Amino acid sequence: MIEAAQFVEAARERGFDWYAGVPCSYLTPFINYVLQDDTLNYVSAANEGDAVALIAGVELGAGFGKNGKRRGIAMMQNSGLGNAVSPLTSLTWTFRLPQLLIVTWRGQPGVHDEPQHALMGPVTPRMLETMDIPWELFPTEADQIGPALDRATAYMDGTGRPYALVMQKGSVAPYELKKTGLSGVRSPAQPAIVERFAGERVSRHDALQKIIANTPKDSTVVLASTGFCGRELYAIDDRENQLYLVGSMGCVTPMALGLALSRPDLRVVALDGDGAALMRMGVFATLGAYGPSNLIHVLLDNGAHESTGGQATVSRGVDFASIASACGYALALDGDDIGVIDRLFEAQNVDGVRFARLSIKTGTPGDLPRPKITPEDVRARLQQHIGGR
Repeated sequence: MIEAAQFVEAARERGFDWYAGVPCSYLTPFINYVLQDDTLNYVSAANEGDAVALIAGVELGAGFGKNGKRRGIAMMQNSGLGNAVSPLTSLTWTFRLPQLLIVTWRGQPGVHDEPQHALMGPVTPRMLETMDIPWELFPTEADQIGPALDRATAYMDGTGRPYALVMQKGSVAPYELKKTGLSGVRSPAQPAIVERFAGERVSRHDALQKIIANTPKDSTVVLASTGFCGRELYAIDDRENQLYLVGSMGCVTPMALGLALSRPDLRVVALDGDGAALMRMGVFATLGAYGPSNLIHVLLDNGAHESTGGQATVSRGVDFASIASACGYALALDGDDIGVIDRLFEAQNVDGVRFARLSIKTGTPGDLPRPKITPEDVRARLQQHIGGR
């Protein structure tokens, strides 16, 4: 058994100062220790996939500090691996955005546990191996910590992909939580009043052109959701400050949050779609709680899964702006008029994340190209572009 401080401080020496996850009783000592150290960063995620995407955003903007490269850790119970499969296989893998995973081993064969872990326990190692994520047991002796972290960082640096430590019961001694609440969470005085803009709906093309006009390359990063949103943005103007998700539906917002929190020198814009937003609505609460003023969330809502044939979503019955307001966003806009975009970017003295839902027409150019630049090259280009800031 080790002390939480032994692992966390050894990890800090190797650049790990960002943590995100969903609690498990095995992880309690770590979370308690990190929460009480204001020089470390912990984000309580709505689900495990959001935590992985958020740490991917931290890695995307990672700079070099006193102790070298800044790194992140996603923590989860093994039951949460199911929630994390999509970003682990189509975000971190595809873009080569490494992170350390700490996965608890509930239901480990031979260890009595609750019935809900009876299947996941035995298959946890196979799940990691199926996703090509190398793993080893979490260290239980102090002299094992450094070598385990060195193996993990060597693999991460060499491949650009995640590495997992699987934590058994009783690996870490208890650590009392003496601090209530969560560091970094905003406490808005009152919900933002939703501003609504009536007018004529425009095409996605027109909306994206307006967004490009408001996102100068030297100070802004634009992350576009998977599907036609990213493809059309690429077709209009393939700029080095843009990244196009090619999978991980719904993960653009937690990824943008990780980037915005770790890089306050940048304005970060998340371009979302109605289908993607519906898939991971829990992240609205996370963005409202932690979202900094350099983060902008734009939802282009055409009421359809257009890139898969135009099947309708249920977005027409959802008031996304009111949800954003209730979740703590500092500015919440809604409308059919493209002027909502200008209002979003021109708003002054906004203390927190700002949101706009713009209702747009369906329809996409018939000759819409797929990006010819690979996801790895898009990521490398963006990191080079923002690295010197």
